[in-house]
Amino acid sequence: MIGIIGGTFDPIHFGHLRPALEIAEQFDLDEVRFIPSANPPHRWKPIASAEHRLNMVKLAVEGFPLFTVDDREYHRQGSSYTVDTLQSIVNEEDIDKEQADEESATPSLLMMLGLDAFQSFTQWRDWQKILELTHIVVSTRPGYSLENADKWMQGRVVSSISELKQKQAGCIFFSEVTALDISATSIRKQLFNGTSPRFLMPEKVVDYIEQHDLYNATVSGK
Repeated sequence: MIGIIGGTFDPIHFGHLRPALEIAEQFDLDEVRFIPSANPPHRWKPIASAEHRLNMVKLAVEGFPLFTVDDREYHRQGSSYTVDTLQSIVNEEDIDKEQADEESATPSLLMMLGLDAFQSFTQWRDWQKILELTHIVVSTRPGYSLENADKWMQGRVVSSISELKQKQAGCIFFSEVTALDISATSIRKQLFNGTSPRFLMPEKVVDYIEQHDLYNATVSGK
């Protein structure tokens, strides 16, 4: 099973990396692919360029074989729609399977989302199609409980990993992860104000930000 985690990563930090690791271990994933969104369609334009954000993600996962970086959205023209990205991954996995002449099924995809992103999921382009291509695991804080599932989630929410793995796609699983109160917004604010974000993100990413003078008042246009 392949884990997928997308986002602007403006910049990437431990609040992205730690939940990804915990979910990867929980599901015994073969790989976790970080996919920086070059042109996010549902939010404001990122502060750092797509190239800088891609480079920071590469530095963040460097030396950890389970985590890889997928740059397909960086090289694709137009808006970075998740449904297009997932479809291209599924197509590639199908081709790899045919070339290898394997009898086993194409690996399932497991898309990781934070609770905030998940709450707006039905506003995404072709969200129904996304559920045909991948499972979704939603990272939550310890103690979180889903009291009233929306109608569209009925029949999709599963309570066990084994139940999810019995299907190729379409399941939703809520996973408790270590609560890290870190956000890219707060990190950008610290950098704008001239304070250090060290110990909130990998050292190599901090060094890169300082080297390229990212997120300061001049770059932010303020």
